[in-house]
Amino acid sequence: MSAHNHQLHSKLTIGGLLITLGIIYGDIGTSPLYVMKAIIGLHHIIDPDIILGGLSCIFWTLTLQTTLKYVILTLSADNHGEGGIFALYALVKRTKIKWLIVPAIVGGSALLADGIITPPISVASAVEGIRTFYPSINTVPIVIAILVILFTIQQFGTKLVGKFFAPMMLVWFSMLGILGIIQIGSNLSVFKAINPYYAYNLLRIHPDGFYVLGFVFLCTTGAEALYSDMGHCGRKNIRISWIFVKATLVLNYFGQGAYLIKHEGSTLYHLGGNNANPFYLVMDNWFQPIGIVIATMAAVIASQALISGSFTLINEAMRLSFWPKVKIKYPTDLKGQLYIPSINWLLLAGCIGIVLHFKESGHMEAAYGLAIVLCMIMTTILLNYYLIMKRVSWYIIGAIISLYLVIEISFLIANLDKFPHGGYVTLFIACVLIGIMTIWFLAKKISKNYTKMVKIDNYKKVLAELSLDLSIPKYATHLVYMTNSNRIDEIEEKVMYSILQKRPKRADIYWLIHVNILNEPYRKEFKVNEIIRDDLYRIDFYLGFREPTKINLMFKEVIKDMVKNGEVDITSRYESLNKNNIIGDFKFVLSEKFLSNDSDLTFFEKFVMYSYFFMKKFSLSEEKGFGLDSSSVKIEQFPLVIHAPEKIEMKRIFSQF
Repeated sequence: MSAHNHQLHSKLTIGGLLITLGIIYGDIGTSPLYVMKAIIGLHHIIDPDIILGGLSCIFWTLTLQTTLKYVILTLSADNHGEGGIFALYALVKRTKIKWLIVPAIVGGSALLADGIITPPISVASAVEGIRTFYPSINTVPIVIAILVILFTIQQFGTKLVGKFFAPMMLVWFSMLGILGIIQIGSNLSVFKAINPYYAYNLLRIHPDGFYVLGFVFLCTTGAEALYSDMGHCGRKNIRISWIFVKATLVLNYFGQGAYLIKHEGSTLYHLGGNNANPFYLVMDNWFQPIGIVIATMAAVIASQALISGSFTLINEAMRLSFWPKVKIKYPTDLKGQLYIPSINWLLLAGCIGIVLHFKESGHMEAAYGLAIVLCMIMTTILLNYYLIMKRVSWYIIGAIISLYLVIEISFLIANLDKFPHGGYVTLFIACVLIGIMTIWFLAKKISKNYTKMVKIDNYKKVLAELSLDLSIPKYATHLVYMTNSNRIDEIEEKVMYSILQKRPKRADIYWLIHVNILNEPYRKEFKVNEIIRDDLYRIDFYLGFREPTKINLMFKEVIKDMVKNGEVDITSRYESLNKNNIIGDFKFVLSEKFLSNDSDLTFFEKFVMYSYFFMKKFSLSEEKGFGLDSSSVKIEQFPLVIHAPEKIEMKRIFSQF
């Protein structure tokens, strides 16, 4: 681990703890808005055994799933300081086990699908508190308006907004704890729920039996986002702040339980009508308007955390060749903070669609949880191989992984009951995302397999002669090609074809640039290889998977360094310009592939490649993806031939004349 990352994860400050509250715990911190309401149901008779059972399930889920698995165990699996399922995959793919890409893609897609439903359910649950005072109000327009504002401000970055997040979430969690303590004071026996027997008893007596776990699971849905945002706050800050967060969450859940037990034999409907929510019922009447405002702000912050996480996830997916290239903006100077316009507006469209489809948070609960539990199972599978890599004893791995597979598969089975009631929505979204990632990855792999490489040594002589051949008009003083070849002594055949045959391109100096995307998040290094003195150079950039790919700017820095060290002369070779020390021009040549009609494809390959080229139309162009100045870029099209047909035997017919 680098010194910077070690410092990030070992540093513990009051400011760091506060920022952690604002960034990390938004999703899991707003769960009290809807969990107990979902477990009890609007029209079920309030039974103390069901209340205690629900509290017991919540307590042990937060303890085993969130605390033990994520806060203690999974946070240790960082990739140079960064967390999240793609960072974990980047670690374990070193094992060379190819099928591990499956849980990575499924888990990443499920987490993104969860990002589409978290903002609507959090904001809707908070805003619906208004119905306490105005029972007939339509909250849908209010929820959509808040979401539109939230997604619109993303383009300005969260630097300024972030300063407001931390104190606001401190107020939120303090409120949760205080509200809980007030109610618990009148019924300390609610702490009996810590006994896991009550959790077992709930599954036996609840009207929905085993499937109540689908509602219980909602209390830990933010755990995966907690792991994804580790690089923003540091492991130690997350672990210490979780003590406070868990305490306030447990107090609030138990406070809601104590209030409900006082009203044994009644129903939520009788206590507050169609809009009854135990979260708001525990508040005094005078405090409810304040509580609604604080809850709405906390819900917006919870949504913000998941939106930022989605941007990070897509950025990592692009680096791992799981997602088409899209435009990335860096609105602030803070490392790791980015904004992806296309994803932002797609998420907004998805969120509005969810609100219009379900209308109320109660209906959204049916769709919530099914996708994220899939993500958690995939994380457990990858975590298994991480523990193997760390040479942990097999019996410890067996116990840990078995425990969490049993817990999470149980949650999955319970959540499957939600499928016909709305779970199909998030599952459909996850499947679409899985399809996009799979097609993009397979197409890139197929394309790479059919890219022919040639030895540069075979072309050294002709390149040196071409550079001096005055019979050919000069194409550029400096001609630059991007190459995917990992080997210094090899180059794509299409590059040599472009220089020598597709209109011969004479230049004084030829440059080859290769970009290596590393498994670690933050690193910017380069290496220069002189292949032909004063004629051909190769530059290799080594970039972390979260670093912006700005080749134009980075290439200029490399040239400056080489000129400073006397390694290259970039002055124009034209006599008049050379006399006046004018710098020569630089021209980039990029190749754009299209599927050749000569390709002989199977049905599956046709589907993958045609889908890939269709998606490519909507993705970022190569020049923008590499951060190049379009005025100095030439795009050349080359056919991609897959399964070239065998030699065609033809018979010549001679003329009779």
